[in-house]
Amino acid sequence: MGLACRQDRRRPPFRSNLPQWPTGRPPLVRARDKCGRDKPVVRGYGADVKKTLLLTIGAAAIVAGVMTGCQATRAGYDSAPYTVVRSEGRFQIRDYPPLRVAETSTPGAGTGADGGFRRLFGYITGGNQDHQKIAMTTPVFISPEKSGATMAFVMPAKLSTGPIPEPSDAAVQIRELPAGRFAVLRFSGGRSGEREAEALERLKGWMNVQGLGATATPVYGYFDPPWTPGFLRRNEVMLRVISKP
Repeated sequence: MGLACRQDRRRPPFRSNLPQWPTGRPPLVRARDKCGRDKPVVRGYGADVKKTLLLTIGAAAIVAGVMTGCQATRAGYDSAPYTVVRSEGRFQIRDYPPLRVAETSTPGAGTGADGGFRRLFGYITGGNQDHQKIAMTTPVFISPEKSGATMAFVMPAKLSTGPIPEPSDAAVQIRELPAGRFAVLRFSGGRSGEREAEALERLKGWMNVQGLGATATPVYGYFDPPWTPGFLRRNEVMLRVISKP
């Protein structure tokens, strides 16, 4: 044993003041260095790193699975057709053809709590004079009104012409929305009046910069089912353009 170690032995032995780890974690154990002094050694840290890595990979896989599921859900439905005239970030100018819709009025903000969504869903699942099932489409359109709102389902492509089954429920009406040019802003999140108002103000501000006039009543489009996480949802607010760019 060298001189340095003999000199070190004259000093008091090393005592760690480090606190013990909380229960459930690897304990603080001791070992001896080459001079016989105590030194703290933590064992089991590699297992913690491995566990954290596995949890991170698992969480990433879950998020990827949810995103894939949401995209697959949207891909399974026909969507209202349109042509993009111009894009700028989340803003677009679109041309829509005439759209045939089944619509119903709802009180309040048009959340469907009064049965508005159920009435329309009942119509497309056989609640019509022909007992015909009609494919679901996206988006669900909601237009606010003074006394509530109007909710509408767009008819699928195969019913864009020809006869449409008459609703059995008198509260459901079939009509055609006129073709037109619309300014559109896409946004995410769950449905709320505050979020809708914020999106509408952003769209109006953008249109003002572009020198575009618009109708006063917006139309909101919702593409995803309620179980979709808010950050993955596709929502849109639309205003009919009066003066074309």
